[in-house]
Amino acid sequence: MRYYYAEHQAAYQRLVQQGLTQWSDLFGETDEYDVFPNRPFLERTLSELDLPPEPDVLEYGCGTGPAACFLAARGFRVDAIDLIPEAITLARRFAQQRGVEVNFSVQDVCTMGARSKQYAVVLDSYCLQSIVTDPDRTSLLTAVHDRLKDTGYYVLSTAIYDPDRIYECTFRYDTTTGICYQAADPADDAVQLDGTWYLPHRRHLHPAALRAELEAAGFHVISQEGGDVICAKRHGT
Repeated sequence: MRYYYAEHQAAYQRLVQQGLTQWSDLFGETDEYDVFPNRPFLERTLSELDLPPEPDVLEYGCGTGPAACFLAARGFRVDAIDLIPEAITLARRFAQQRGVEVNFSVQDVCTMGARSKQYAVVLDSYCLQSIVTDPDRTSLLTAVHDRLKDTGYYVLSTAIYDPDRIYECTFRYDTTTGICYQAADPADDAVQLDGTWYLPHRRHLHPAALRAELEAAGFHVISQEGGDVICAKRHGT
């Protein structure tokens, strides 16, 4: 089992049990489905993008689908994927309740492989920080680049390094890589640091490091406000 699966499966199972609607509800950040963390960014961003009518969008790591439903209600043709079946089951229910059409499916963003189609927009609503290791992030960003039309946009919201963030005693933050590790039993993807086993947990990069990573993956950063980023394919990549 990959390092990112168990945490997300457990979270969505808790969400179902508690009658909540989205990931951020679990942490007291939201309390209704249509109010989701990157909605203000999307509301600002959509008016800035040069998009065709009824643009195709892929959202990976969609969770229970609030951003996907938001876009579908505004005329986007939306494909949305998530790793966790419970999340997709809820996403389909919430889309049906709102009368919007979204093509939801269960898929691991780190194993998307060769593209099946290209999109005017690829959207990340706080998924990338949970994709921690260099090989996984390379695979993901390569897949995004491959799926983006030459005139398309990669719209990204991700958690970044915060000097005021407190890492509890079971966590270890590597200032060199931006990787936050969580103490764990030996398992697939676990690493041993100073005699203790850890699993990769989050990647909290400084904004400049995030920008450099995106540029190295073949993107041109059009705008960046912390972890809210709009990219296009860099010419010639």
